[in-house]
Amino acid sequence: MADQEAAQVLDRSFLGGLPRELLDELLAGGDRADYPLGTTIYRDGDAPRAMLVLRGLLRVYMTSPEGRQVTVRYARPGDVLGIAAVVGGPADVSVQTLDDVSLFRIDRRILTAAAKRDARVSWALAEELNRRLYETLQQTAVNAFGSVRQRVATHLLDLASAQQRPGAELVARVTQQELSEAVGSSREVVARVLRDLRLEGLVATGSERIRVLDPAALQEQCWSSAG
Repeated sequence: MADQEAAQVLDRSFLGGLPRELLDELLAGGDRADYPLGTTIYRDGDAPRAMLVLRGLLRVYMTSPEGRQVTVRYARPGDVLGIAAVVGGPADVSVQTLDDVSLFRIDRRILTAAAKRDARVSWALAEELNRRLYETLQQTAVNAFGSVRQRVATHLLDLASAQQRPGAELVARVTQQELSEAVGSSREVVARVLRDLRLEGLVATGSERIRVLDPAALQEQCWSSAG
């Protein structure tokens, strides 16, 4: 029952504390969408959208003029994407699925109208924007100061995501030497990290390629020691 699932996840999200009549209006005004892994569901400059994650893992990333990518957020079930864009307009980010993903697309007009007339709604949006700011700062800290394990996990997800085609496996085509240079560590240290990740069932290594077996669990490695 898609509507029941959306209602349950909505209740667990930051929107769950809003008035019941507004939640019912959001459920009635939205719809569900499913996307295969490797799909870019939002691109830099697209019209603002608000989406509740029901299933799967997504990453939010920015792209440099040279085509390099950096992840600024990962989104899991219960997270809501697009609040900053709803408030401030189109964002300079893109959103890609790292698993098969189910989303509930929220009618942003209903949400913004409620925020303008009800301080409880506008305060909930402000609190969510504050959480997203702190999360982005934390991700920046991991990128700059994280352990080798955290940086390896982050770089593998970023690289595999950038190279992925819709419906295909999540594979980073990179050598251990290239990976060690990318994360600023020695090849020996990176090799030990990859061995540990392989023994934990998170990746499978091959010649010049590393397959991500469990993207959600690997993403946990990006954050587990950073908080």
